[in-house]
Amino acid sequence: MGDVLAGFHAVWEFGSDSVLIRFERGIRRPKLFQALGERRIPYEALSAVELSEGRRGTVVLHAVPRPGADPLMEAAAGQLKEDADPYRLVLPAEQEDPAAHLADELRRLLGPDAGEPADRHLVAPPEGPLHFKAYDGKASFDGSAVTFRWFWTGASSAKWMSGDQSFGVGELSGVEWRSPELVTGHLRLLERTARDGTPGEADQDPAAVVFGLGYGPVHESLPFAAAVLAAVRTAQTGPEPRCAPVRRAGDTGRNPADIADRIRQLGELHGAGLLTDGEFSAKKAELLAEL
Repeated sequence: MGDVLAGFHAVWEFGSDSVLIRFERGIRRPKLFQALGERRIPYEALSAVELSEGRRGTVVLHAVPRPGADPLMEAAAGQLKEDADPYRLVLPAEQEDPAAHLADELRRLLGPDAGEPADRHLVAPPEGPLHFKAYDGKASFDGSAVTFRWFWTGASSAKWMSGDQSFGVGELSGVEWRSPELVTGHLRLLERTARDGTPGEADQDPAAVVFGLGYGPVHESLPFAAAVLAAVRTAQTGPEPRCAPVRRAGDTGRNPADIADRIRQLGELHGAGLLTDGEFSAKKAELLAEL
């Protein structure tokens, strides 16, 4: 097609088989858009194209993705506010005519399966490695494993007792993401083999990190969740994954300096009354055994 539409927060460049969305940077731009940078959306990933009147003299071109086509939108699960939807291009009202023309062109390019859910991700996930700081820990993803390293100032005693966690993507069945803009946010990893008992609240679950608006906001935690979800789907449908082993409390090979730091932090929790004498002694013994 070769056409370009420049909106308030993004520029859409229309090619023969896809649209390249370049998100603009700036103080007034949604931080999620700045984190995404740019995304290429194949037309086969779209189910519909809509043009509607916006607010304050604007029009909105909305490319609606097919369910399951984009790991970012699958992870978001309908929780994004309109102004943070990367598939909405807000334009000045004077661009309504060219926008209407391109909307018609896009509708003609939609694939025969546009009305059906996608059987695989058609949009590339955010590139890694990725990480973000939550309230109770730091989450990291290197493409093959997710690691949670707890902060002694925010993590619950249940998470401290379980130790830092690492999950190979082959051990996971999915991701649960809850936006901090709607409720108290969290990112929970869904394991193929469930642990004993049902998962509790996210702040007590070693397979989850929790965050609010000041910790792990949408622009950091959602691309992270999308990248993990895409890797999990690939592991489920591709050949047997070669992923990092799941590391739990008690695994060997830990750095002695890391062990000493952890024991010091446990001592602080014990001194603050957050751990009993028995819990502190048991966990200290576990850590020393890892040397």
